[in-house]
Amino acid sequence: MRIAYLVNQYPKVSHSFVRREVAAVETCGLKVARFSIRSCESELVDGADKLEQELTKVILGIGIQGLVSSLLRVAITRPVKFLEALRLTFKVGWHSDRGTILHLAYLAEACVVLNWFSEQEIAHVHAHFGTNSTTVAMLCRVLGGPTYSFTVHGPEEFDKATLLALEEKIKRSTFVAAVSSFGKSQIFRWCDRSLWSKIHVIHCGVDAAFLVHPHVPIPAAPRLVCIGRLSEQKGHLLLLEAAHLLAVEGLDFKLVFVGDGPLRSDIEKQIAEYGLQKHIEITGWASSEQVREQLLAARAMVLPSFAEGLPVVIMEALALNRPVISTYVAGIPELVEPGVCGWLVPPGSAETLAIAMGAALQAPLEKLEEMGKAGAERVARQHNIDLEAKN
Repeated sequence: MRIAYLVNQYPKVSHSFVRREVAAVETCGLKVARFSIRSCESELVDGADKLEQELTKVILGIGIQGLVSSLLRVAITRPVKFLEALRLTFKVGWHSDRGTILHLAYLAEACVVLNWFSEQEIAHVHAHFGTNSTTVAMLCRVLGGPTYSFTVHGPEEFDKATLLALEEKIKRSTFVAAVSSFGKSQIFRWCDRSLWSKIHVIHCGVDAAFLVHPHVPIPAAPRLVCIGRLSEQKGHLLLLEAAHLLAVEGLDFKLVFVGDGPLRSDIEKQIAEYGLQKHIEITGWASSEQVREQLLAARAMVLPSFAEGLPVVIMEALALNRPVISTYVAGIPELVEPGVCGWLVPPGSAETLAIAMGAALQAPLEKLEEMGKAGAERVARQHNIDLEAKN
Protein backbone atom coordinates (compact mmCIF):
# COMPACT_ATOMS: atom_id res chain seq x y z
CA MET A 1 0.00 0.00 0.00
CA ARG A 2 1.29 3.43 -0.93
CA ILE A 3 0.17 6.52 0.98
CA ALA A 4 1.04 10.20 0.74
CA TYR A 5 1.86 12.88 3.26
CA LEU A 6 0.77 16.40 2.34
CA VAL A 7 2.01 19.42 4.30
CA ASN A 8 1.94 23.14 3.57
CA GLN A 9 5.73 23.39 3.96
CA TYR A 10 7.81 20.23 4.11
CA PRO A 11 10.48 19.60 5.10
CA LYS A 12 10.70 22.54 7.49
CA VAL A 13 13.03 23.37 10.36
CA SER A 14 10.23 23.46 12.93
CA HIS A 15 8.47 20.37 11.52
CA SER A 16 11.04 17.66 12.24
CA PHE A 17 8.26 15.68 13.94
CA VAL A 18 6.62 15.14 10.53
CA ARG A 19 9.88 13.77 9.12
CA ARG A 20 10.17 11.38 12.08
CA GLU A 21 6.57 10.25 11.64
CA VAL A 22 7.08 9.56 7.94
CA ALA A 23 10.19 7.50 8.69
CA ALA A 24 8.35 5.55 11.41
CA VAL A 25 5.39 4.85 9.10
CA GLU A 26 7.80 3.51 6.47
CA THR A 27 9.34 1.27 9.12
CA CYS A 28 5.87 -0.25 9.55
CA GLY A 29 6.06 -1.41 5.94
CA LEU A 30 4.08 1.32 4.13
CA LYS A 31 5.47 3.21 1.17
CA VAL A 32 5.19 6.97 1.67
CA ALA A 33 5.28 9.69 -0.98
CA ARG A 34 6.00 13.24 0.22
CA PHE A 35 4.19 16.31 -1.10
CA SER A 36 4.48 19.93 -0.05
CA ILE A 37 2.48 22.91 -1.21
CA ARG A 38 5.46 25.27 -1.03
CA SER A 39 9.16 24.92 -0.34
CA CYS A 40 11.28 26.48 2.39
CA GLU A 41 14.49 24.85 1.16
CA SER A 42 16.54 27.99 1.80
CA GLU A 43 15.93 27.72 5.58
CA LEU A 44 17.00 24.09 5.95
CA VAL A 45 20.05 23.41 8.12
CA ASP A 46 19.55 19.78 9.12
CA GLY A 47 21.11 17.17 6.85
CA ALA A 48 18.12 14.87 7.29
CA ASP A 49 15.79 17.66 6.15
CA LYS A 50 17.93 18.31 3.09
CA LEU A 51 17.78 14.64 2.14
CA GLU A 52 14.01 14.68 2.68
CA GLN A 53 13.74 17.72 0.39
CA GLU A 54 15.06 15.60 -2.48
CA LEU A 55 12.20 13.12 -1.96
CA THR A 56 9.46 15.77 -1.83
CA LYS A 57 7.39 17.06 -4.74
CA VAL A 58 6.45 20.74 -4.39
CA ILE A 59 3.10 21.75 -5.87
CA LEU A 60 3.85 25.42 -6.42
CA GLY A 61 7.11 24.44 -8.06
CA ILE A 62 5.20 23.90 -11.31
CA GLY A 63 4.35 27.61 -11.54
CA ILE A 64 1.12 29.44 -12.39
CA GLN A 65 0.97 27.99 -15.89
CA GLY A 66 1.16 24.46 -14.50
CA LEU A 67 -1.59 25.19 -11.96
CA VAL A 68 -3.94 26.62 -14.58
CA SER A 69 -3.22 23.77 -16.98
CA SER A 70 -4.03 21.17 -14.31
CA LEU A 71 -7.23 23.01 -13.36
CA LEU A 72 -8.47 23.12 -16.97
CA ARG A 73 -7.55 19.49 -17.61
CA VAL A 74 -9.59 18.27 -14.64
CA ALA A 75 -12.48 20.60 -15.50
CA ILE A 76 -12.65 19.08 -18.98
CA THR A 77 -12.09 15.43 -18.08
CA ARG A 78 -14.16 15.36 -14.87
CA PRO A 79 -16.79 18.07 -15.31
CA VAL A 80 -19.31 16.71 -12.76
CA LYS A 81 -16.78 16.20 -9.99
CA PHE A 82 -15.10 19.49 -10.85
CA LEU A 83 -18.39 21.37 -10.42
CA GLU A 84 -18.93 19.63 -7.07
CA ALA A 85 -15.44 20.64 -5.94
CA LEU A 86 -15.99 24.17 -7.25
CA ARG A 87 -19.18 24.51 -5.21
CA LEU A 88 -17.32 23.33 -2.10
CA THR A 89 -14.50 25.77 -2.87
CA PHE A 90 -16.91 28.71 -2.91
CA LYS A 91 -18.72 27.45 0.19
CA VAL A 92 -15.51 27.13 2.21
CA GLY A 93 -13.84 30.19 0.75
CA TRP A 94 -16.82 32.48 1.33
CA HIS A 95 -16.72 31.88 5.08
CA SER A 96 -12.93 31.91 5.44
CA ASP A 97 -10.54 34.70 6.36
CA ARG A 98 -8.49 34.05 3.21
CA GLY A 99 -11.24 34.59 0.67
CA THR A 100 -12.59 32.78 -2.35
CA ILE A 101 -9.77 33.66 -4.75
CA LEU A 102 -7.15 31.96 -2.60
CA HIS A 103 -9.41 28.94 -2.28
CA LEU A 104 -9.61 28.76 -6.05
CA ALA A 105 -5.82 28.46 -5.91
CA TYR A 106 -6.28 25.56 -3.47
CA LEU A 107 -8.63 23.96 -6.00
CA ALA A 108 -5.93 24.27 -8.67
CA GLU A 109 -3.43 22.69 -6.27
CA ALA A 110 -5.90 19.86 -5.66
CA CYS A 111 -6.06 19.30 -9.42
CA VAL A 112 -2.26 19.02 -9.53
CA VAL A 113 -2.02 16.43 -6.77
CA LEU A 114 -4.99 14.53 -8.17
CA ASN A 115 -2.85 13.72 -11.20
CA TRP A 116 0.26 13.03 -9.12
CA PHE A 117 -1.62 10.74 -6.75
CA SER A 118 -3.04 8.82 -9.68
CA GLU A 119 0.39 8.40 -11.29
CA GLN A 120 1.87 7.07 -8.03
CA GLU A 121 -1.20 4.93 -7.16
CA ILE A 122 -1.71 6.66 -3.83
CA ALA A 123 -4.39 4.91 -1.77
CA HIS A 124 -4.68 7.43 1.07
CA VAL A 125 -3.42 10.91 1.95
CA HIS A 126 -2.52 12.19 5.40
CA ALA A 127 -2.18 15.94 5.91
CA HIS A 128 -0.58 17.72 8.84
CA PHE A 129 -2.41 20.77 10.19
CA GLY A 130 -6.09 21.41 9.50
CA THR A 131 -5.29 24.46 7.37
CA ASN A 132 -4.68 24.77 3.63
CA SER A 133 -2.97 21.38 3.21
CA THR A 134 -6.12 19.65 4.47
CA THR A 135 -8.25 21.91 2.27
CA VAL A 136 -6.28 20.68 -0.75
CA ALA A 137 -6.63 17.04 0.37
CA MET A 138 -10.39 17.50 0.85
CA LEU A 139 -10.89 19.10 -2.57
CA CYS A 140 -8.78 16.39 -4.18
CA ARG A 141 -11.04 13.78 -2.61
CA VAL A 142 -14.14 15.48 -4.01
CA LEU A 143 -12.49 15.46 -7.44
CA GLY A 144 -12.24 11.67 -7.20
CA GLY A 145 -8.88 11.38 -5.46
CA PRO A 146 -7.92 9.13 -2.55
CA THR A 147 -9.37 9.24 0.95
CA TYR A 148 -7.68 11.53 3.42
CA SER A 149 -7.05 12.04 7.12
CA PHE A 150 -5.31 14.85 8.96
CA THR A 151 -3.57 15.79 12.19
CA VAL A 152 -4.76 18.80 14.16
CA HIS A 153 -2.01 20.44 16.18
CA GLY A 154 -3.39 23.78 17.34
CA PRO A 155 -3.61 26.51 18.26
CA GLU A 156 -4.57 27.93 14.83
CA GLU A 157 -7.19 25.26 14.16
CA PHE A 158 -8.83 25.97 17.52
CA ASP A 159 -8.69 29.75 17.08
CA LYS A 160 -10.10 29.68 13.54
CA ALA A 161 -12.17 26.51 13.45
CA THR A 162 -15.12 28.12 11.62
CA LEU A 163 -12.92 30.08 9.22
CA LEU A 164 -11.01 26.91 8.37
CA ALA A 165 -14.22 24.89 7.85
CA LEU A 166 -12.87 22.38 10.35
CA GLU A 167 -16.16 20.50 10.73
CA GLU A 168 -16.51 20.11 6.94
CA LYS A 169 -13.00 18.67 6.79
CA ILE A 170 -13.71 16.26 9.64
CA LYS A 171 -16.99 15.17 8.05
CA ARG A 172 -15.33 14.21 4.76
CA SER A 173 -12.21 12.63 6.30
CA THR A 174 -11.50 9.02 7.22
CA PHE A 175 -10.14 9.98 10.64
CA VAL A 176 -8.60 12.90 12.51
CA ALA A 177 -5.56 12.75 14.78
CA ALA A 178 -5.20 15.06 17.77
CA VAL A 179 -1.74 15.39 19.34
CA SER A 180 -3.09 15.56 22.90
CA SER A 181 -6.25 14.93 24.90
CA PHE A 182 -6.67 18.69 25.15
CA GLY A 183 -6.56 18.91 21.36
CA LYS A 184 -9.15 16.16 21.09
CA SER A 185 -11.46 18.08 23.41
CA GLN A 186 -11.10 21.23 21.33
CA ILE A 187 -11.99 19.36 18.14
CA PHE A 188 -15.07 18.02 19.94
CA ARG A 189 -16.10 21.66 20.52
CA TRP A 190 -16.19 22.39 16.80
CA CYS A 191 -17.92 19.38 15.32
CA ASP A 192 -21.15 17.48 15.74
CA ARG A 193 -21.12 14.67 18.29
CA SER A 194 -21.82 12.18 15.51
CA LEU A 195 -18.26 12.83 14.26
CA TRP A 196 -16.50 12.28 17.58
CA SER A 197 -15.72 8.63 16.82
CA LYS A 198 -13.43 9.78 14.00
CA ILE A 199 -11.14 11.67 16.36
CA HIS A 200 -8.21 9.88 17.99
CA VAL A 201 -5.25 10.95 20.09
CA ILE A 202 -2.01 10.10 18.29
CA HIS A 203 0.96 11.74 19.94
CA CYS A 204 3.86 13.28 18.10
CA GLY A 205 7.05 11.55 19.16
CA VAL A 206 10.79 11.54 19.40
CA ASP A 207 13.11 9.09 17.70
CA ALA A 208 15.89 6.88 18.95
CA ALA A 209 18.47 9.67 18.75
CA PHE A 210 16.76 11.18 21.80
CA LEU A 211 15.27 8.11 23.48
CA VAL A 212 18.46 6.04 23.67
CA HIS A 213 21.02 8.84 23.87
CA PRO A 214 23.71 7.99 26.44
CA HIS A 215 23.09 9.76 29.72
CA VAL A 216 24.87 13.08 30.05
CA PRO A 217 24.92 14.49 33.60
CA ILE A 218 23.18 17.80 34.12
CA PRO A 219 25.86 20.55 34.15
CA ALA A 220 26.55 22.73 37.16
CA ALA A 221 26.76 25.84 34.97
CA PRO A 222 23.72 28.16 35.42
CA ARG A 223 22.50 27.72 31.85
CA LEU A 224 18.94 27.46 30.49
CA VAL A 225 17.81 26.97 26.91
CA CYS A 226 14.65 28.00 25.05
CA ILE A 227 14.02 26.22 21.76
CA GLY A 228 11.36 27.33 19.32
CA ARG A 229 10.39 29.64 16.52
CA LEU A 230 10.80 33.27 17.54
CA SER A 231 7.12 34.20 17.41
CA GLU A 232 4.59 35.86 19.70
CA GLN A 233 2.86 32.67 20.83
CA LYS A 234 6.06 31.18 22.28
CA GLY A 235 6.35 33.92 24.92
CA HIS A 236 9.93 35.01 24.22
CA LEU A 237 9.31 38.64 25.16
CA LEU A 238 7.83 37.60 28.49
CA LEU A 239 10.83 35.33 28.99
CA LEU A 240 13.09 38.36 28.60
CA GLU A 241 11.07 40.14 31.28
CA ALA A 242 11.65 37.21 33.61
CA ALA A 243 15.35 37.15 32.72
CA HIS A 244 15.53 40.87 33.51
CA LEU A 245 14.06 40.22 36.95
CA LEU A 246 16.70 37.58 37.63
CA ALA A 247 19.48 39.87 36.40
CA VAL A 248 18.26 42.68 38.69
CA GLU A 249 18.50 40.22 41.61
CA GLY A 250 22.14 39.67 40.66
CA LEU A 251 21.70 36.03 39.67
CA ASP A 252 24.40 34.65 37.38
CA PHE A 253 22.91 32.80 34.42
CA LYS A 254 23.00 32.22 30.67
CA LEU A 255 19.84 31.83 28.58
CA VAL A 256 20.18 30.54 25.02
CA PHE A 257 17.44 31.08 22.41
CA VAL A 258 17.65 28.38 19.73
CA GLY A 259 15.58 29.30 16.69
CA ASP A 260 14.69 32.18 14.45
CA GLY A 261 11.55 33.90 13.24
CA PRO A 262 9.62 37.14 12.78
CA LEU A 263 10.11 38.31 16.37
CA ARG A 264 13.91 38.27 16.28
CA SER A 265 14.41 42.02 15.82
CA ASP A 266 11.98 42.79 18.68
CA ILE A 267 13.79 40.31 20.90
CA GLU A 268 17.18 41.81 20.09
CA LYS A 269 15.84 45.29 20.80
CA GLN A 270 14.46 44.21 24.17
CA ILE A 271 17.73 42.49 25.07
CA ALA A 272 19.51 45.79 24.50
CA GLU A 273 16.92 47.79 26.46
CA TYR A 274 17.21 45.45 29.45
CA GLY A 275 21.01 45.27 29.18
CA LEU A 276 20.90 41.48 28.96
CA GLN A 277 23.62 41.07 26.35
CA LYS A 278 25.86 39.02 28.65
CA HIS A 279 22.95 36.79 29.69
CA ILE A 280 21.19 36.07 26.36
CA GLU A 281 22.43 34.33 23.22
CA ILE A 282 20.44 33.72 19.99
CA THR A 283 21.78 30.89 17.83
CA GLY A 284 19.36 31.01 14.89
CA TRP A 285 18.03 27.82 13.29
CA ALA A 286 19.71 24.62 14.42
CA SER A 287 19.91 21.03 13.24
CA SER A 288 18.56 18.17 15.35
CA GLU A 289 22.09 17.39 16.48
CA GLN A 290 22.67 21.01 17.51
CA VAL A 291 19.36 21.04 19.40
CA ARG A 292 20.48 17.96 21.33
CA GLU A 293 23.80 19.62 22.15
CA GLN A 294 22.08 22.76 23.42
CA LEU A 295 19.69 20.74 25.59
CA LEU A 296 22.49 18.67 27.06
CA ALA A 297 24.47 21.83 27.87
CA ALA A 298 21.57 23.25 29.92
CA ARG A 299 20.18 22.58 33.39
CA ALA A 300 16.62 22.89 32.08
CA MET A 301 14.60 23.88 29.02
CA VAL A 302 12.19 26.81 29.29
CA LEU A 303 9.23 27.47 26.97
CA PRO A 304 6.69 30.02 28.34
CA SER A 305 4.12 29.57 25.54
CA PHE A 306 0.86 31.51 25.36
CA ALA A 307 -0.74 29.08 22.88
CA GLU A 308 0.29 25.60 21.80
CA GLY A 309 -0.63 22.10 20.79
CA LEU A 310 1.95 19.96 22.55
CA PRO A 311 5.51 21.10 21.68
CA VAL A 312 7.80 18.33 20.48
CA VAL A 313 10.80 20.16 21.93
CA ILE A 314 9.41 19.49 25.42
CA MET A 315 9.45 15.77 24.60
CA GLU A 316 13.01 16.07 23.32
CA ALA A 317 14.20 17.86 26.45
CA LEU A 318 12.61 15.33 28.80
CA ALA A 319 13.91 12.42 26.71
CA LEU A 320 17.42 13.76 27.34
CA ASN A 321 16.76 13.92 31.09
CA ARG A 322 16.39 17.67 31.18
CA PRO A 323 13.58 19.16 33.32
CA VAL A 324 11.19 21.58 31.62
CA ILE A 325 9.79 24.96 32.66
CA SER A 326 6.59 25.74 30.77
CA THR A 327 3.01 26.96 31.14
CA TYR A 328 -0.43 25.57 31.96
CA VAL A 329 -1.39 25.71 28.28
CA ALA A 330 -3.07 23.17 25.97
CA GLY A 331 -1.55 19.69 26.15
CA ILE A 332 1.61 20.68 28.07
CA PRO A 333 0.27 19.61 31.52
CA GLU A 334 -0.39 16.16 30.08
CA LEU A 335 3.38 15.68 29.89
CA VAL A 336 4.99 18.09 32.36
CA GLU A 337 4.01 17.48 35.98
CA PRO A 338 5.10 20.19 38.42
CA GLY A 339 7.62 18.99 40.96
CA VAL A 340 8.02 15.67 39.16
CA CYS A 341 9.69 16.50 35.84
CA GLY A 342 9.63 20.28 35.76
CA TRP A 343 7.77 23.47 36.60
CA LEU A 344 4.51 24.86 35.21
CA VAL A 345 3.59 28.53 35.59
CA PRO A 346 0.54 30.60 34.62
CA PRO A 347 0.96 31.93 31.07
CA GLY A 348 1.65 35.65 31.00
CA SER A 349 3.25 35.89 34.45
CA ALA A 350 6.85 37.08 34.23
CA GLU A 351 7.19 37.06 38.01
CA THR A 352 6.16 33.41 38.43
CA LEU A 353 8.28 32.44 35.45
CA ALA A 354 11.31 34.15 37.02
CA ILE A 355 10.74 32.21 40.26
CA ALA A 356 10.66 28.89 38.37
CA MET A 357 13.78 29.79 36.39
CA GLY A 358 15.55 30.77 39.58
CA ALA A 359 14.57 27.46 41.14
CA ALA A 360 16.00 25.52 38.18
CA LEU A 361 19.21 27.54 38.21
CA GLN A 362 19.77 27.01 41.94
CA ALA A 363 18.38 23.50 42.49
CA PRO A 364 20.77 20.76 43.60
CA LEU A 365 21.97 18.70 40.65
CA GLU A 366 20.65 15.56 42.34
CA LYS A 367 17.12 16.99 42.30
CA LEU A 368 17.38 18.00 38.63
CA GLU A 369 18.68 14.53 37.73
CA GLU A 370 15.72 12.97 39.51
CA MET A 371 13.27 15.19 37.65
CA GLY A 372 15.00 14.53 34.34
CA LYS A 373 14.80 10.77 34.85
CA ALA A 374 11.07 10.97 35.59
CA GLY A 375 10.54 13.02 32.43
CA ALA A 376 12.50 10.58 30.28
CA GLU A 377 10.37 7.69 31.53
CA ARG A 378 7.18 9.60 30.63
CA VAL A 379 8.36 10.34 27.11
CA ALA A 380 9.43 6.74 26.54
CA ARG A 381 5.92 5.58 27.51
CA GLN A 382 3.86 8.22 25.71
CA HIS A 383 5.92 9.65 22.83
CA ASN A 384 7.94 6.91 21.18
CA ILE A 385 7.43 7.72 17.50
CA ASP A 386 7.80 4.06 16.42
CA LEU A 387 4.96 3.06 18.73
CA GLU A 388 2.76 6.03 17.82
CA ALA A 389 3.16 5.37 14.08
CA LYS A 390 1.53 1.96 14.52
CA ASN A 391 -1.68 3.67 15.68
